[in-house]
Amino acid sequence: MIEKQVSRGIIRTYFDKLDKCLELDVAIVGGGPSGIVAAYYMAKAGLRVALFDRKLSPGGGMWGGAMMFNQLVIQQEALGIIQDFGINYEPYEDGLFTADSVESTSALLYHAVHAGATIFNCYSVEDVVFKDNVVSGVVVNWTPVLREGLHVDPLNIMARFVVDGTGHDSEMCRVVASKNGIRLSTDTGDVIGERSLDVAEGERQVVEATKEIYPGLYVCGMASSAVGGTPRMGPIFGGMLLSGKKVAEMIIERVGK
Repeated sequence: MIEKQVSRGIIRTYFDKLDKCLELDVAIVGGGPSGIVAAYYMAKAGLRVALFDRKLSPGGGMWGGAMMFNQLVIQQEALGIIQDFGINYEPYEDGLFTADSVESTSALLYHAVHAGATIFNCYSVEDVVFKDNVVSGVVVNWTPVLREGLHVDPLNIMARFVVDGTGHDSEMCRVVASKNGIRLSTDTGDVIGERSLDVAEGERQVVEATKEIYPGLYVCGMASSAVGGTPRMGPIFGGMLLSGKKVAEMIIERVGK
């Protein structure tokens, strides 16, 4: 009966997909543009990568452009990444380009999956696996379970590296620092918190702040801004894309060694 076949097809293939991701090279927490870009480049390099996003539709704030005007701005430095993903763009002025935010976000997700990354939506990462003072995986649960405050234990997924791409909240860095009494690689040893908007400095510093923040834990995108105390930059997305590519290149080099 087709009704049973439909259910069985979903259940069997989903659990096969999940089973293959119980041990990863990289677990990315947060499905904003930097995390998706990182997933794409790492998967393309042959790494086992899964991205976990708590929302039904991964993509972070990129969908909405600015104030729900679904256009976004990219600077010259990030144009090569836009071209890698086949996104349409138009020259604007002073080395800036505009693109449709819905097309851009869709393209990032499409190409990341086709490169070999696995994307899990409706997943919240509530903790990390912390072994021998190294971040060694993630602890996941359904987003509705946590939202409703249900007492349901999570599952564990092991990973050689974890990337915090959770945006302004920098959730993984906060969890690691607060639960384990360790110092992050910041001026204060903790999450500093992002500064007020400065587009030029924000775009430059968000890429500079993309790094391994604690053994096994990397940070990218707005999470790196929040952790490192750099300015926010508003609806210009080149820094997000460049940060995602940078963290991917750093981890690819580590795995290669």
